[in-house]
Amino acid sequence: MMHPDSLSLARYRLPLETSLPVGKQRIEQRAGLVIKASCGNEEHFVEVAPLSGLDANGEPLLGFSRESLAEVTEAALALMPALAAKELELSQAADACQYPSLAWGLSLLDAKLKGQLPQRWPAFETIPLIYHREEEPLALLQQRLAALPDTVLRAKIKVAQTSMEQELRLIHAVLAAKPHLKLRLDANQGFEYQQAVDFCACLPKASIEYIEEPCRRADDNPTLFKATGIRYALDESLLQREFVPDCNDFASGLTALVLKPMLLGSLTRLQTLIEQAEAAGVRALLSSSLESSLGITDLEAVSALLTPNEAPGLDTLAPFGRDIIVGQGHKPCLDFAELELLDQWPCL
Repeated sequence: MMHPDSLSLARYRLPLETSLPVGKQRIEQRAGLVIKASCGNEEHFVEVAPLSGLDANGEPLLGFSRESLAEVTEAALALMPALAAKELELSQAADACQYPSLAWGLSLLDAKLKGQLPQRWPAFETIPLIYHREEEPLALLQQRLAALPDTVLRAKIKVAQTSMEQELRLIHAVLAAKPHLKLRLDANQGFEYQQAVDFCACLPKASIEYIEEPCRRADDNPTLFKATGIRYALDESLLQREFVPDCNDFASGLTALVLKPMLLGSLTRLQTLIEQAEAAGVRALLSSSLESSLGITDLEAVSALLTPNEAPGLDTLAPFGRDIIVGQGHKPCLDFAELELLDQWPCL
């Protein structure tokens, strides 16, 4: 294991070029922290970015991270001196941390320093996120759909955000442009049960891989599967209650757990959920919490390590005008020195 010479904490705030959907809300900027561990000539970085704060209308984001960036910043500043003095191990701090986003970042940094993450991995299948951008003309949306490569086999579409008619029109427009696609729909618990039944009744079922969190009440999801035959996935439900899948859940329509590590906590917690899913015959898919390029690249590495046969859902970088630390090759990339430095600590 590498032993850091120093630890540093910085903050970023990035405006988005187009708004991003977060459930039924939208955000126009993303903010978070970056922790740097300097080890001789090497530097290791991790992102800590709770999915909370205010939406584009100034309203609090609902249904995702319970901790605020201010709370996480205060906790990180209080924790770093003990880590730098080696009074506390990173893995211990991660497993004991009450804030999932900070627990995730600390455990990820521990894994990097121990050399546990792959440095290279085969390219994952791209699963584009398709949604109707605000005030986007239909012709422009059709151009975006036509530009999707034929090698794209699956796509994710946000639903339960606007009218049922608009969303069904979007789904059919996608399939008219690319009829071979299998669709992952994401309702973010946006439907009442009868609304979900009515919506699913109008879907081209052969083209639907699953619908993520279809019903406001999670207990209605198995009933929806029984009524429609469309399988479902869980995401937010994993944050709202302690959930351990079993074989009965698969029989009742559950096909996947969509895991957002930034919202769930440490790498240990993530590994436990993946093992529980596999034991129940349920797929485990990693998904972004709208991190920057740094966080998305780390999620790719963790996916390659823990779920190598499942393509993660990480197509959320397009609205970011800049990358952070890790460049994607076609945008300006901020290095650590360009972020807002909060403090730094020499290690003993």
